[in-house]
Amino acid sequence: METYRRKYILFLVAFGVSLGADFEKDRNNSLIEFYGNSKSKINIVIKDNIDIEGKITSAGSLALEDNIASKNAFIVQKLIDANFNIAGKTNLSEWANFRSEDSVSGWSSYGGQTKHFLNKEYNPCGSSSGSAVAVASGIVDIAIGTETNGSISCPSSVNGIVGFKPTVGLVSRTGIVPISSSQDTAGPMGISVDLVAKTLEVIAGYDPLDASTHSIPMNLDFNFSKDLISTSIEGKRFAILQSNTSNELMKPLLDEIKLLLSNNGAILVEIEDTREYPGEDEYFLLKYEFKEGLEKYLSSATGKKKYLQEIIDFNKKNQKRVMPYFGQDILIASLEASKDEERYQRSIKKTKEVKDQTLNIFNKYNLDAMIGLTRGPAWKINYEGGDSKAIDRSKSFGNGGFAAISGLPHLTIPFFTIDNFPIGLSIIGSPWSDKKVLEIGAFLEGKKEVNFNYGISSNGLCKVYRDDALTGMYFRVSDCVDDVEFSPIYKTRAVYPRRAISRNIMGYSIVMFDIEENGKTSNHKITAEKCFNIKANGSYYWYEASDETVYMPIDCNYFNDSSILAARSLKYENNFGGIIREVEHKFTYLLEN
Repeated sequence: METYRRKYILFLVAFGVSLGADFEKDRNNSLIEFYGNSKSKINIVIKDNIDIEGKITSAGSLALEDNIASKNAFIVQKLIDANFNIAGKTNLSEWANFRSEDSVSGWSSYGGQTKHFLNKEYNPCGSSSGSAVAVASGIVDIAIGTETNGSISCPSSVNGIVGFKPTVGLVSRTGIVPISSSQDTAGPMGISVDLVAKTLEVIAGYDPLDASTHSIPMNLDFNFSKDLISTSIEGKRFAILQSNTSNELMKPLLDEIKLLLSNNGAILVEIEDTREYPGEDEYFLLKYEFKEGLEKYLSSATGKKKYLQEIIDFNKKNQKRVMPYFGQDILIASLEASKDEERYQRSIKKTKEVKDQTLNIFNKYNLDAMIGLTRGPAWKINYEGGDSKAIDRSKSFGNGGFAAISGLPHLTIPFFTIDNFPIGLSIIGSPWSDKKVLEIGAFLEGKKEVNFNYGISSNGLCKVYRDDALTGMYFRVSDCVDDVEFSPIYKTRAVYPRRAISRNIMGYSIVMFDIEENGKTSNHKITAEKCFNIKANGSYYWYEASDETVYMPIDCNYFNDSSILAARSLKYENNFGGIIREVEHKFTYLLEN
């Protein structure tokens, strides 16, 4: 049994549940357990901080590996009653990213590292990492995540799927390992707004054991998916969230959003936004509520550990297994915070003041929604300092924090790309306007097609802009290190020279191949046409002229002295070092100068 990665497979073929190909798709470690997909039901996977009867609820921690749920969480039972097939449990950032300030999103001591579906070197964000990656990888079309602040919206945006954080109180938290009673909620994450809305219809509703659901308005319309296709944004009033106006990457994207809204009859409203994010107060509130909420959950759980101190002690005793990359400073701080009731009350007051300011903006300007960019692009996994060190601040922006502390509905839909990684569009509404937010999202979703090449593990790192139609004379590079010099290698017609290596010759025009990883073939067949190539700092890289992106590192130093032998022995490698086998190619040499 692997120390950091456990997968339990139940063979349910006799019951019409298929394991095979769907489980094989989990190349990015999105799942902790896989029970199998149904051919007749809607398959859904559940984040592993949510109880499924008879299954371990680990919250990603080895400290809870004996916590076998005695009954289903309220929302899981509702899904089963609605004929959903619970297909598995997804990995998450340990303790929903509430163990250390140096944490690595998508990593847990129980489930290992979930990786970005486009590139295994990149982080999928968290804490609902596995839920997002399972959908993006095509294992299922819908998943359940949870959010306190950003844990649905961020991984959904970063992995190019639809994610919805409902109004806090619309969805029950009973049977879910908590962080904060003030901000926690579960929510659906899927391939479309329609499927997300239909899933929300199932899980939303009153729960006598969760006081937050008692605030649901009596006249609330739970038909969230009704009339989604026929909705319009004409006459609706939107404020554009600027997030970080100094970021030059944002302006063209925000301009595109504004143009799209205006062209479809929406009214853009300039607002005066003087809110200041109460980060320290929110953080203290979460730390205070974590201990109380966790120990309440543990008191009725089947595991032996009932107190936060026992969790901390277990982690210390098993430090090599549990804490190989980062510590548990947040857990320890939560113990201390729980002793300061007066500070907690001040934090409640301060966060409520900011919530009231947000609601006042909605009311003052009669807004239907606030719209902005959800999050910056994916960052590389870094175990030497965690997410905070790994995130590229020059590409860091986001919206959603004010929605989180205010309990507002927040929808993100895939809309843009930066460095070939997805960027979501956020639609944030006032309390209980969940249906309206979904309608707006469905309309905007239909106005833009986004393709992230889901079946291809590509790694676009640099953008190359040509000034003179690939003449080889003038190239500029952006979003890349400044000192790299790119040289095009090209020729207008096919030539078959000798001494390919010594003459720096490389290239192809059409390639179909399968990717071999760990001895297994993934059967990703790709046809790449009209490809050119670039030499950078002595290495050769594939350059796809159609989107002006350099995919790195796909080295092409595979030529023998003879051009004929070069063609016969051609070998490609994918981004992860695996050999690409079964190559069929029409070969065109591309000459420098």
